[in-house]
Amino acid sequence: MVGEPLAGCVMVITADRRKRELASALERRGAIVRHAPALSTIPHMDDERLIADTRALIASPPDIVVATTGIGFRGWIEAADAAGLAEDLIDAMRGARLVARGPKARGAIQQAGLEADWVAESETAAELRDYLLAEGVAGLRVAVQHHGNGSDGLDEAFTQAGADVQSLLVYGWGEPLQADLHREWVGQAAAGGCDAVLFTSAPGAESWLAEARAQGVLATIAARAAAGELVLAAVGPVTAAPLREAGLLVAFPDRWRLGALVRMLVQQFTDSAVGVPTPDGPLVMRATAAVLEGRVLPLTPTGLEILRALARAKGNVLTREQLGAVLPGAQAGPHAVEAAINRLRENSGAPTLVRTVVKRGYALAVTAA
Repeated sequence: MVGEPLAGCVMVITADRRKRELASALERRGAIVRHAPALSTIPHMDDERLIADTRALIASPPDIVVATTGIGFRGWIEAADAAGLAEDLIDAMRGARLVARGPKARGAIQQAGLEADWVAESETAAELRDYLLAEGVAGLRVAVQHHGNGSDGLDEAFTQAGADVQSLLVYGWGEPLQADLHREWVGQAAAGGCDAVLFTSAPGAESWLAEARAQGVLATIAARAAAGELVLAAVGPVTAAPLREAGLLVAFPDRWRLGALVRMLVQQFTDSAVGVPTPDGPLVMRATAAVLEGRVLPLTPTGLEILRALARAKGNVLTREQLGAVLPGAQAGPHAVEAAINRLRENSGAPTLVRTVVKRGYALAVTAA
């Protein structure tokens, strides 16, 4: 459809949860959405129970907060944020002692704007349990964030020692159900096959980064993002943190909401859609499409690459030999270039978009900006 702000944009959603809601919002604005979840969701309890327990903690703030995993603590904050409770939850924890089972949990605490009072050097639940029992927990309200396999005996130990324990079990994550699809779209992010990659959880971002490192393409992705050729977008700062720590340029909205993420993307791609001015309107090149005056052109892959080369030249002439390098090897002669240009003109519906410069080659018809 003409005029849609995300027309021609290929956007990869790395989330398993709420992916349909996000995809629908993007597709209504013209985006081509690809689902490639970086993780699968393993529910230990539904969100309603987690949110109910979070509300109870906000109503009766804890004396001690135990963060057992970085992934789980981030997931808890994100779940609270989705319910509009993140700020209240963080405020409720400001007066508590925060204890972390290792540096990753401490990092997640810091990313939420808090500070850990103690960190288990061995990264074991046993060390954390023994430390708190030695300090004494009788009569104290202790919030224990769990993830994955559950409590590791912490709830029982603290309860037996006289604590009022509030257990918070965050949904877990497993391997992506479509691992091949996950690997493919990480590779496409490096190869220029998509315009944006979207993240809605820190664990998903960490899994995506692990695959990028395994493929050896993290540096290429970083370069594309820095050059503005690829948008990496997160729902909020907690989700963005692993990507930023890896040195990637990441955009995220001020408010941690899917709607805010979509609005940010619309604004970002609208701002970048100035394009090359032509008599037929601005020409904007996307990863897998060309958009002319808000209309996605129905080009062949060869036509798209020729137009991309001409757009990069911004009105300067490219010789037949230069354009021939874009064509498949067996079709790279002058006549093949001429035929490809004619097909491009016909398919684009803009016959004057590409100028023939006699005895020199071809150029995009560019007007004064």
